[in-house]
Amino acid sequence: MHKTYGTGRRKTSTARVYLNEGTGLITINSRDVDNFVQSKALKSYLMAPLQKSELENKVDLKISVCGGGPSGQVGAMVHGVTRALIKYQSDLLPILRREGFVTRDARKVERKKVGLRKARKATQFSKR
Repeated sequence: MHKTYGTGRRKTSTARVYLNEGTGLITINSRDVDNFVQSKALKSYLMAPLQKSELENKVDLKISVCGGGPSGQVGAMVHGVTRALIKYQSDLLPILRREGFVTRDARKVERKKVGLRKARKATQFSKR
């Protein structure tokens, strides 16, 4: 039985992904993937690394994710799944890199600055 592990991060979310050989069962925070991810777009994005590597019904995933919102959590899970798949089969690296799953998306919310309304928005300038 071959087991691997991968950590994924996106925005403020962190996902721990445990990959085992199996039948394609995906469990996220002790819940089924259909109960955890409601959006069809996010669900297809989550399944994309498995579909590209053609391991959809050959591996089981146990995912623990915390922090952030739905979009950030799915992004963290995709990053973690990708890292676990590369440890599981190293020849998948070029395929997953070409699709853009290997690179971590480092964009985060910019902090608010003193004297401004938001991170960059200032009050309207009045000449008189």
